[in-house]
Amino acid sequence: MDKFVTLKGAAAPLMLANVDTDCIIRMERLSRLARGELGPWAFEALRYLPDGSENPQFILNQAPWRGASILLAAENFGCGSSRETAVWALWELGVRCVIAPSFGDIFYGNCFQSGMLPVRLPAAEVAALAAEAASGAREITVDLQAQRIVTAAGRAIAFDIDPRRRAALLQGLDAIGLTLQHAADIDAFQARERQRRPWLYRAPL
Repeated sequence: MDKFVTLKGAAAPLMLANVDTDCIIRMERLSRLARGELGPWAFEALRYLPDGSENPQFILNQAPWRGASILLAAENFGCGSSRETAVWALWELGVRCVIAPSFGDIFYGNCFQSGMLPVRLPAAEVAALAAEAASGAREITVDLQAQRIVTAAGRAIAFDIDPRRRAALLQGLDAIGLTLQHAADIDAFQARERQRRPWLYRAPL
């Protein structure tokens, strides 16, 4: 998993409440597409017109924010079903950080498993960032090490994050990677158990 330490990039204001995972990636696309093929279909209903052409009103189709690595969102972003593919689709679209007042719980957890940083900020603070982006001050810096966001004007905004999740992102470790940090202890435990209860372990073929 890629490490997340500091990210500097354009912040696109997608200030819609309750954007669910089906809006991020439609379920019918998942029956035909594999990981690595989802990016073109992220936000399909918002991104494209009925004839298949791009919707010029959609924020990520507009030149200043096309390819933005930071997404500013409204309340309850990523609600709905638990599909991890919603995070994958955003990642393939180029998004590495989502800043919102609140998230769907499962989506929030899935972000950390794919190296994406979800940042919770008060609604008024996200709205202020969105207003700055809309006025032309689009580029911000997200510093996970310092746990702060720095705006184009130099204003610093602190954010909270679970220490274990922060450490995992800084090191580029998902749940498996975190577990493997304790590989020596796991091996020692298994060796002890093989001595104590050998009948639990099959003999090598």
